[in-house]
Amino acid sequence: MPRIAYVNGVYERTSEAAVSIEDRGYQFADAIYEVWSVFDGRLADMDGHLNRMERSLRELAIEMPMPRSSLLVVLNEVVRRNRIREGMVYLQIGRGVAPRDHLFPVDTRASVVITARPVDRDAAARKAAQGIRAMSAPDIRWGRCDIKTVGLLPNVLAKQAAKARGAGEVIFVDSEGLVTEGGSTNVYIVKEGVIRTRSLTANILAGVTRLNLLPLIAENGIELREESFTLDDAKAASEVFVTAATSLVMPITAIDDHEIGDGKPGPIACALREIYIDRARASAGV
Repeated sequence: MPRIAYVNGVYERTSEAAVSIEDRGYQFADAIYEVWSVFDGRLADMDGHLNRMERSLRELAIEMPMPRSSLLVVLNEVVRRNRIREGMVYLQIGRGVAPRDHLFPVDTRASVVITARPVDRDAAARKAAQGIRAMSAPDIRWGRCDIKTVGLLPNVLAKQAAKARGAGEVIFVDSEGLVTEGGSTNVYIVKEGVIRTRSLTANILAGVTRLNLLPLIAENGIELREESFTLDDAKAASEVFVTAATSLVMPITAIDDHEIGDGKPGPIACALREIYIDRARASAGV
């Protein structure tokens, strides 16, 4: 079955869908995006993603292209037309189409693109059971990583370099030697049973999976500290894991060829993955 995309009011085959060459998302990365996990045909962590989307749009002074209720109808229709039971939905909203100029155009309609694809949950589970390796890299991204923009070239370059070294994720380190986040994830370390992750006061994205995982950590009696830590702290931790809508909760087994703990996914990360998936699946669509 051909995949179906939504582009500016039209549902069409993804292979035929297109935006103008003067779309500002294409020319300036003047656009934001969100990615939802889909469980049992329903969007997970729905409100968290919508709230962050609206914040990102406000920060870039891009108007909402339609009411939230209408956008949800379109998102769910893309899921339905693609017959997605387990998968991902990608939403991109840009400032729109206008003759190329750095200044904001006047009276331009926002561009909206939505795509969806299936995910093999069994394969993802096998990957998590093995864990992934990570590579560290200097954090050279811009100073507003709290906005979920499509300007991801530093992430792309770093993740490609990580892949070339056999790693599945990159861990960014700032000029002070502190871990910020992953190439497309939030990062956590475990030491003596205590989880540490960067505070949102740092230049990191407020991950929606992170938002929904933190209460689950507390509910299960695990101590959490939102504080900075160094790359050496991460390498000396008993466990390291990352979170995102794409990877859910993913254990890290090595950083820069240095094994974390015994080189296997740790018990806390594995337990939290199961807890998060169960809660996300139960609450999806709400």
